[in-house]
This record gives sequence, C-alpha cells and structure tokens, in this order.
Amino acid sequence: MEALQPSLVFLIPITVGILTQVLKFALYSYKHGFNIEYAFTHGHMPSAHTSLVVSLLTSVAYYEGVQSGAFALSAVLAFIVIDDAARIRMYLGDQGRYLNMLVEQLHIPKEQFPRLKERLGHRVSEIIGGAFIGLFLTLFLIELFS
Repeated sequence: MEALQPSLVFLIPITVGILTQVLKFALYSYKHGFNIEYAFTHGHMPSAHTSLVVSLLTSVAYYEGVQSGAFALSAVLAFIVIDDAARIRMYLGDQGRYLNMLVEQLHIPKEQFPRLKERLGHRVSEIIGGAFIGLFLTLFLIELFS
C-alpha cells in the first residue's frame, strides 16, 4: 500500500472532482433538460472546484499528515479556490449585470456587445455542498483503498 500512496494523494481528488462534475451535470440536466454543453457549466450545485480542493486537503492530511508542508500548501490552495468560487466570481457576475444594463440603456447594438454572463460564481450552499461531497467521498475512497 505504501507504493500506491503518492498516486492516491493525486488520484482520489481527481476522481472526486470528476464525480462531482458528473453529479452537477446530472442535477443541472434534470432541472433544465439534457444538453451536453451542461457538462462544462460553471457555478451551480455542487461546486466541483471546492469538492476537488477539499478532497486534496483531506487526502494530503490523511496520507502526509497535518504537520506536513504539503498540507499547508493544500490549505492555502483550498482557501484561494473557495474564495474565488464564492467571492471573486460573484463580483465578475455583478460587473456583467451592470455592463448588460449599460448596453441596454445606451441602446448599443447587441451584435457589437453581446450579453455577458451574470452568474459566474457559486452560492454559499453550493460551496458547502461541494465541500461535503469532497470530504465524505474522499473518506469513502480512502477507506475503500485501505
């Protein structure tokens, strides 16, 4: 099992991220109808980015320990990704909304300035959902491979 450990620290989070994106696609398709483009959607429930970084943090904590440098790096990465998912992309969505309103009020041709996406980030519930999926699916996979 020791020889497989470095691979699992990498493979488990990748697997969790992919499974979370598949779940997001299924939920979004159920709600809005099937469209293969939904497989690559951003935002919405659950946050696959959050799920992946929480999975990485959990697997590094389990295999390397919480005192390791790898855990510290994982924690910083998780903070940055989750902050981006929640706050920074929400600001971008707000800017898109304001620019769309400006284009409408100035009667600028929509061909020249097409409508921007207004929802880029995640709601807090979507981030929490992604974090729970990342944590519990990682713990399940660690137990499965132990």
